[in-house]
Amino acid sequence: MKRVIKNPILPGFYPDPSICKADGCFYLICSSFELYPGIPVFRSRDLAHWEQIGNVMTKENGFHVKANTFTGGVMAPTIRYYDGRFYIINTNFSDRGNYIVTAEDPAGPWSEPYWLDDVPGIDASLFIDEDGSAYILGTGNVVKRADGNMERGIWLCEFDLKAMKLTGEPTAIWDSALRNAASPEAPHLYHKDGYYYLVIAEGGTEHYHSVTVARSREIKGWYEGFPGNPVMTHRQMGYDCEIANVGHADLVETDSGNWYAVMLASRTIGGYYKNLGRETYICPVKWERGWPVFSPGTGKIEWEYEADPDLPWTEELMEEEQITDQLPANWCFWGTPYGDFWKVENGEVTLKCLPRRINEPLKCLLDESENGRKDDCVSFIGRRVTGIDYRFSCRIDFTPQENETAGLVLLQASDHQYRMEKSLKDGEEVLRVILSWSEMDVPPHFPNFKSETKEKVLAEIPAPSADAELCVEVEGQDFNFFYEENGQRCTVYEHADGRLINPEIVGCMTGMMAGVFASGNGKESGNRAMFSGISYQDATV
Repeated sequence: MKRVIKNPILPGFYPDPSICKADGCFYLICSSFELYPGIPVFRSRDLAHWEQIGNVMTKENGFHVKANTFTGGVMAPTIRYYDGRFYIINTNFSDRGNYIVTAEDPAGPWSEPYWLDDVPGIDASLFIDEDGSAYILGTGNVVKRADGNMERGIWLCEFDLKAMKLTGEPTAIWDSALRNAASPEAPHLYHKDGYYYLVIAEGGTEHYHSVTVARSREIKGWYEGFPGNPVMTHRQMGYDCEIANVGHADLVETDSGNWYAVMLASRTIGGYYKNLGRETYICPVKWERGWPVFSPGTGKIEWEYEADPDLPWTEELMEEEQITDQLPANWCFWGTPYGDFWKVENGEVTLKCLPRRINEPLKCLLDESENGRKDDCVSFIGRRVTGIDYRFSCRIDFTPQENETAGLVLLQASDHQYRMEKSLKDGEEVLRVILSWSEMDVPPHFPNFKSETKEKVLAEIPAPSADAELCVEVEGQDFNFFYEENGQRCTVYEHADGRLINPEIVGCMTGMMAGVFASGNGKESGNRAMFSGISYQDATV
């Protein structure tokens, strides 16, 4: 049987991948934005099969993240290994900004954050040279032009790993491959054959995203761009491409000297729609004449590559996730779950009807007062959608009172969603399918952001019994809602359009979640909904 690495290696929205190697294993982390726990950690021996072994940020090390738009919170982490210790540097936009956590075991526990109050900007990265000297790289308006204006670029500064502070003064080392390129960011540094190689993303994380590289003999020298830049992008392939917005790469070398790059990209579904958000992909890297060549021979991300023959192959398949007395590692809350509004026991999930609506209007991510709130939890538990075609189902035992709702939700940002929920109307329990969306002029991370949430009830029928299984089946952009009871399938609403909750203005920063929720819709409530038989099944990956 031919051994291949299939892309994406992490389906679903696992963006901004960073990778390192330690003791014969590869470890990979990704951005988790406003999900809790934060920063999932994966392990592999063959670069093809990945197992989630834990999460970096939890209540145990003081993790706070605010539920708002999905696109805030923590993003662009970098993981490095040196002298028996793992280091992760990251930015938390719901808290104090840049920080480092450390661990001897990547499965945890991880230390409390060392807050880097002297490190500005986004996408801070850590580099530790062979002699143990450490450096922080970051982004900002650091490049001085002839007219005296400052433009965006990459800076580097010495870093004291014991004191966890910058030493010396930051130095601008490169701007970008293209003149005036948008968003030069995500710097990663490597030392190879007498050169320091700087790999960055530029062009923005959407369609024009790319990977570019520069090098210097001196770590603080002005870096020389590769004449063949970009080394990876799909922007030249147009809007009909099946894999879009490729960029944000990190490199790793195997024990036998083979090189690979992990990066983010998005699958397009039924047109230029990116329901799954930005996923993690991989490609081989070959060094020629002192420069890296990504995906040799094609220069684009392929759906599969031959597996590295020097790495041990993992034959076993991942076990199907099961909710028992605890949530599987890939199940998440939206925002840090303060309080006792949830319980997992005997395979059942119980959620309290908190006042917050599941479709709370979006707040600007630049509003620090909103991002710091800890009294605005959303009663939601879910997991990333990982397939183009899938089925999500559950049973719900819930007696709604006035204003209360509970059910299943397919969520893309806080008010772009389809819900199938139980509620009360004129004293009678009903089951409804609702489309929720918002209208906005700019994305939530732009100044002067405003949005208006709108809803449409697509179907409303008498609620079935608690024995009924509520189901949604998705094929591409075709969403079908029904319930099954006593062996009978009863349609609630057919052919809902998935494109309506995945517009381009939402972007591709995050992807869809499938989950369960309960809400008092603005009012305090002691009522709870109990969910059993929760099941997610991919038809394709």
